[in-house]
This record gives sequence, C-alpha cells and structure tokens, in this order.
Amino acid sequence: MFATFERSTVITYAVLLVVTAVAWLAMLRVPMADRDMAGMDMAMTPTLADGLTFVVAWAIMMAAMMLPSALPMIGLYAAMQRDAPSTATRMAAVTAFTAVYVTLWAITGVPIYFASVALMAVTASTLAHTIAAVLIAAGVFQLSPLKHVCLRYCRSPLGFLLGHWHAGWRGGLRMGFAHALYCLGCCWALMVVLVVAGAMGLPWVLLIGCVVAAEKILPRGEWVARMTGVALALLGVAVAIRPGLAVVLRAPAM
Repeated sequence: MFATFERSTVITYAVLLVVTAVAWLAMLRVPMADRDMAGMDMAMTPTLADGLTFVVAWAIMMAAMMLPSALPMIGLYAAMQRDAPSTATRMAAVTAFTAVYVTLWAITGVPIYFASVALMAVTASTLAHTIAAVLIAAGVFQLSPLKHVCLRYCRSPLGFLLGHWHAGWRGGLRMGFAHALYCLGCCWALMVVLVVAGAMGLPWVLLIGCVVAAEKILPRGEWVARMTGVALALLGVAVAIRPGLAVVLRAPAM
C-alpha cells in the first residue's frame, strides 16, 4: 500500500511538471501578446473564432503560471489518497481536482477577452488613466483582508484539505473547485494588471508568475504580497502623474 501510494504521488508530480514545462515552452515559443495581437487592427469586433483562440491561449498561459504554485496542494492531495480502494480511483480523484482547477482559470479568459478587445478601442489617454486606476486598485487589494484570507488557504495545503475534505473523484471536483475559487480570489488583481498594464507581454508573465509562486510558497509570502501591493500602488500613482509611462509598461508586448 505504501509503495503504491508513493508511486502515485511521484506520478502526479511528474505529470504536473511535464504539463507545466510544455505550457511554458508554448508560452516562450509564441507569447500570449503575439497570439492576441497578430493580424488585429486597433479596433476589433469580437468573433467566436478569435474568442476561442484567445481562451485556449489564455488557458495555456494560466497552466504555465499557476500550476507551479499549485504543486504543493495537488501533491499533498495525491498523497492523502492512500485510503482509496485502487490506483485508478486515486488518479481519478487527483485528475478531477487538477482539471477543475485549470478549467476555472481557463474560463476567466472569456471576460479577459472582451476586456482586451475593449482596451484596443480606447484612446491613449483613456488607456493610461485606466492603467493607473488598475495598478492602484490592485495594490490596494494586495493589502486587503480578503487577499490575505484567500492567500492563507493557498499557503496552507494541509489546512485547506482537512477543512474541505470529500472522498472520491466527485470530492476531487468539489475540492478542486473550492481551491480554484480561493486561488482566483487571491490572484485576480495580478491577472488584471497582467492584461491591462502589461498587455500580456512575456516579461510581465514571468514577473507575475514569480510573484504568485513567491506569495504562496516562500516562508514570508504574506510580506511578498504586501510589498507587491505597495509597489503596484506607487507605480499606479506614477502613471497617473506621467501618463507616458503607460506606453513603457506595455512596450514589451507591442
């Protein structure tokens, strides 16, 4: 039993690392900003085909950015499946947990797509003021109690799993959904910054991916969140004073 349990956990980590690596290779080969902007005019009418393409690319980016910080949670969940009746049952539960987590992040690509389309149609002045407002709002959220409630659950895999435990693959679905909601509540502001201020450029993807991982994994992750909040708010104030900085922020994706 113990050997099987260890083998299942190792397989889980190996599969997740492979998926993460493939997602990052796809991102490095064709960054999200290039997928989004290729062949588009400054004003674009939303279409189903463009929307689906965007959401698929967004899902790949979310897998690359979010799975590394979710590895401790998913790995511990796999380790706690030792009482499941079979290896197939264990793997089904872990797959359900992970699939729901990634799917919920992929679905957020739908409103992000429409927001991106809207941003492409605004004037430079309006865009600069929007970026300033988003940066300040994201900075304030990073310092808010709601942020730290969600972050606490993300930083404590054992506490989350013990408090939300449900057996079987249906339990995996419920727990994966609950964890995804906490993760979304923790990181949504950073993703808005990525889209609005960073135009989904690769440097911003790398930076925010590292911030997310540091918040959730490092021993002083709460302070990483607070310092990020202060930095975002100050950057927002700077953009409000000097709107030309908005062009500099979005330059890597242009």
